[in-house]
Amino acid sequence: MSAQIKDWNDIRVAYEVAKRGTLSAAAEALNVHHSTVLRRISALEESLNTRLFHRHARGYVPTDAGKMLLGVAEYLEDDLERLFGQLQGIDQQLSGNLVLTTVSSFVPLLAPLLREFQDLYPNITLDLLVEPRRLKLEHGEAHIGIRPGRAPEEPDYVAQRISPLASSLFASKSYVERYGSLTDLSQINNHRFVSGSRSLHHLPFLNWIKEQVPPERIFYQANDVWAMYQGIRAGLGIGLMSNWAASQDQEIVIPQPLNIEEPGTDLWVVTHRDLHRTSRVQAFLEFFKEAIKKQQRLLLSWDK
Repeated sequence: MSAQIKDWNDIRVAYEVAKRGTLSAAAEALNVHHSTVLRRISALEESLNTRLFHRHARGYVPTDAGKMLLGVAEYLEDDLERLFGQLQGIDQQLSGNLVLTTVSSFVPLLAPLLREFQDLYPNITLDLLVEPRRLKLEHGEAHIGIRPGRAPEEPDYVAQRISPLASSLFASKSYVERYGSLTDLSQINNHRFVSGSRSLHHLPFLNWIKEQVPPERIFYQANDVWAMYQGIRAGLGIGLMSNWAASQDQEIVIPQPLNIEEPGTDLWVVTHRDLHRTSRVQAFLEFFKEAIKKQQRLLLSWDK
């Protein structure tokens, strides 16, 4: 039966003894008691069924078998040092293509973060697919989905809730100058509203418009959230905007005095389980979650 090494640390201990010549010097280098060094040397010799050292009054001298083993240990140490150096620089060595998908309304927030990500990982190329529909990660249409809305229900997806996203009613300054502000529910029939078309009715943040505003008071609808925001900015009516998006347009849009119970929505980052642990995906997920934490205040509240 071939010999079995029960603990590879025993080889490291033997290597230190061979380099330094005494149990006490090896023990000091390893920061252990000299009796631990003696016990490990004995255990290694027993597992290999051979003597590795000649014991002398002056110290320990490797036998021929010991020289063979310790020569290999020296190569292993050199290889490990090179490996550790390579691992420390692996972030810069990550390369290849990463395909992301999101919705148009999130691009202004995402684009600066992608620049920061590429500063960290300059050899990773990025493809951003802006789609209102959810791409099929299981078919390889994208590696990572960044989506506001409800939690994905696909069983093979790994979905992580990154942040809540708050929304409020906003109108352009030009609209308010023309029609006034919305201060009370009784004024709804005196105002014009902007909303999403049927394809966006699955978004929770639009529920207030659907439930409170008569269809005849909705004068502009869009099948894209960003296009809906542009309608609000242009003065087509009052509508719901994410607080983050509105904060980028403070010279144009202003919040309405009417406080509403708006359910908001959540921001999700989604991967397929087959790709979730790959190095590029993990590098982006770690970066993105930390980056969004720094943006949390803007995502949750209107910040004048």
